[in-house]
Parts: sequence; C-alpha cells; structure tokens
Amino acid sequence: MTARRTLALFAALCALATLALGLLVAPYAPGTVDQWAERHASTLSPALLNTLVLPTEPYVLIPAVVVIAGICLYQRNRLDALLAVAGPLVAIALNSWALKPAFDRWKGGTLAYPSGHTVSLLAVLTVIVLLVRFKALAVAVGAVLVCCAAIGMIGLGYHYLTDIVGGVCFAPAVVTALRAALSSRRAREPSTG
Repeated sequence: MTARRTLALFAALCALATLALGLLVAPYAPGTVDQWAERHASTLSPALLNTLVLPTEPYVLIPAVVVIAGICLYQRNRLDALLAVAGPLVAIALNSWALKPAFDRWKGGTLAYPSGHTVSLLAVLTVIVLLVRFKALAVAVGAVLVCCAAIGMIGLGYHYLTDIVGGVCFAPAVVTALRAALSSRRAREPSTG
C-alpha cells in the first residue's frame, strides 16, 4: 500500500471514529466516564488547570503554525508549508461550522462535541508528526501535551472527556486527508499484461 493510500485509510478510520463516538454520546447526558473524569479533574487547582490548557490557546498555536510554515518555506517546501497552515485551518473550520452544529452537544452554553480546543492542538501536532523525522518522539511529546490539556479542559468545565476524544479523532482525519491530497501522485507504471 502506498503512503498516500495509508494516509487516506487512516483519515477515513479517524473520521469514522469521530462519527461513531458522536452518535453514541452527543444525544445523551454525560455518561459515567465523563462524570468520573470531571469529578477527578475538578479537584486540581485553577492555576494548574489554566496552565495545562495553555497548549490549546490560539496565542500559542498561531505562532507555532507560523514557525512551522516558515521553516518549510525556508527549506523551499511549499506543499509542507501549505499543509502547516491549511491543515489546522480546515480542521477548525469543519469542526466549528459543520460537526459541532451537526452533533448539537452542549456544555456550559456552548457546542462541545468535538472539542475545538483539542482539534486545534491535535491539528498542529499532526502536522508536526507528518513533517518531522523523529515521529515516535513527536507522538510521545504530543500525547503528553494532549493528556495535560485534556485534564485542564475537563477540570475547567470546557469539555467532557468524550468531546476531547472526538477531537483527538477528528483533527488527524482532516490533516492526514489533506496530506494525502497534497501528496504528489506517482506516475502509473505501464501495464505488462
């Protein structure tokens, strides 16, 4: 299987996971897992929770996108620079304008599923994983950031745990699909039969 097809398959599986989870949780009150996570995260100090949420904030993510795109342009790789900017933008736009209204899950007076904070962070992290050489290290650091941000978002009452899991599934779906679309197609080899 080519890298492009692998990316497309991964994107489709992530999108299906987002849809399936949304159909399971969006129409209902928070379940046992959501309540358990909220009960435990809310015991932490507000200062710690605010610190944990920092990686999801636009004033952190926008400069990160600019730096990533700038490095790509410096290396004369326009497609990677396009991915660095368009990946997060498309993921955030689709989440805000299509998925959240479609699932119609509310928390604290705002649409909550999938988590926009998580989609923003995961879209940027997915771009990084796709572009760097040391993918395992990038995934490990990204997983720690996401877990910390999840605790912060739950503790501050921004999202339920299942909203965050939906965002974790949706952002990589969009970014990897975009990467697959931007990947150059290999010339087909002539048929021998």
